[in-house]
Formats: sequence, structure tokens, C-alpha cells
Amino acid sequence: MSASLSRSLAAAEGTSAAGALSLSEQPALAPLAPVAAPHEIPDLGELATVSKEFEAAPATTVIKWAWERFGPDVTLASSFQDCVLIDLAMQVAPEIEIAFLDTQYHFAETLWYVEHVRERYDLNLNIVRPAIDPDDRWKTDIDTCCAARKVGPLERALVGKDAWMSGLRREETPARANAPIVSFDLGRGMVKVNPIATWTEHDVRQYEADRDLPRHPLHDRGYGSIGCWPCTRTIEPGEDPRAGRWSGTGKLECGLHQ
Repeated sequence: MSASLSRSLAAAEGTSAAGALSLSEQPALAPLAPVAAPHEIPDLGELATVSKEFEAAPATTVIKWAWERFGPDVTLASSFQDCVLIDLAMQVAPEIEIAFLDTQYHFAETLWYVEHVRERYDLNLNIVRPAIDPDDRWKTDIDTCCAARKVGPLERALVGKDAWMSGLRREETPARANAPIVSFDLGRGMVKVNPIATWTEHDVRQYEADRDLPRHPLHDRGYGSIGCWPCTRTIEPGEDPRAGRWSGTGKLECGLHQ
């Protein structure tokens, strides 16, 4: 984890929860634990070679490689903006763990969608909530809010894992433009896999249509990229799909991929 994110997490300690939406009632979580070191330090040259070979490979091939190499020691983190990556993973490894970060500020439609997708695939779903929960911190310090509600929970979800998988795509932000398909996440000490890094927004929507996948209901109400309700707005025709996230702040990333 970067120094700035560590400071943001530290700044959030001692704050209390506000009655925000939650997917389910869960017992209080223990304080943040460090992500365990991988069982085996991978050959970085090998990862670079594999990543390059996967540039033109189907996403299911990438997922199959990750599952065969790491098995239950890989977690797929999903924001449930759609279920494309989940659908791809279910074709290869239906028992793979899916981590959902319940920030407690999700739209009600997102929580409904999570349950709908969980039931459709009978997911092995790990719901992770903030251990430290600042009250309305998004109003004054969005970086600290993201650190507490997203980055911290992801760290806990990845404890004991050797790899994690995300739906990151290169076209989403400038910071993601050169994202490899397979790499070593130095901040977390594990392999990171982005099976659909090369996909475009059109590819995602076409796959949804071809597979008749359930869509997040907010996509049909003018929302592009969907995050927490206080920091997400609808977008205008022609706007970038992520223009509605942290609008007017200059912020483009929550910290999960930094």
C-alpha cells in the first residue's frame, strides 16, 4: 500500500458509523491486518512474458491460467457495476471466491443487483465492510473516505491470498492505460490479474447482450460508472462513462489500483 493511502487509513481511525445501506448484518470486523506475503515470490520476467502472450487471448484463458496456478488462493474483486467478469469466471472456476466491498454507501440498486447475481450463479461471495467507518467523511476528505471504505476492506479480503483478479480496463482512465494483464502488485505482495484489460466499453455491453446477462439497473437511468451514491452522478450524452465519479474534484481513482 502506498504511503498516502496508509496515512488516509490512519486518519480515519476512531470515527463512527452512520446508518448507511448495508448488504447484510455482519459481526464487527477485527482491525486491519497486513496482507500476508505470497507463498512463493513469482518470477517477474515470467509474469511479463505471460502477460504479453495474453494480449490477444480470450479472457477465459487468462482466468483459467490464474485458477490453475493459484486455485483458492486467488480472489476476484468485483464492484458489481456489471457481472461480465463474474460470468467469465463462472465458466472456468465456479467455486472462485468473489469479494464485494460493501462501503455502506452503495445505491440500493447495487445491493439488489449483488443479491440477484449471487443467486443467479450461487456465488462463493465474501462481503467485506469497513472496520473503520468515518461518518460522512466524503463531505470533507474523499481520499480518506475511499481509503477506509474501499482500500482497507480490500486489504482484509486479500489476507492469505497469493493473487487477486479485477475487472480493470485500460480505456477507463489515463492511469490504467498501460495496465498489464498479469503483473506483480508490489504494494500488496501478490500477483494481480486483469483478464479484461484490453476490452472496451462496447466489448462489455456486447458481451452482456450476447450472454443475456442481467444489467445493473442504474445503467438504464443515466449512470455510467457506478460507485457510492454520495460521489456518483448521472452523465450527459457524450460524456465519459467515469465522468460521474467524484465529479468536480479532479479525482479519478479510489486507490484500489494504485
